[in-house]
Amino acid sequence: MAATLGSWKGAHNRLRMWAANGTWVKVFTALLARADAEGDLDWIISVDSTIVRAHQHAAGARQKGLRLASRTTKV
Repeated sequence: MAATLGSWKGAHNRLRMWAANGTWVKVFTALLARADAEGDLDWIISVDSTIVRAHQHAAGARQKGLRLASRTTKV
């Protein structure tokens, strides 16, 4: 399989190049236009403008006074 597709790095570079030069946009636009012309699309648009804010501690902020038990203690 690797011999037919080439190296992963080559495939990755091609995908990045196609994204940068607009190839994927052209392919998607052509597929979308064809599907729309054939009546295969049902246009449903949903926009969600909800904003969810987390408390600072939920975001991983360091809490004062609490430390992880990473030190070893001798008894």
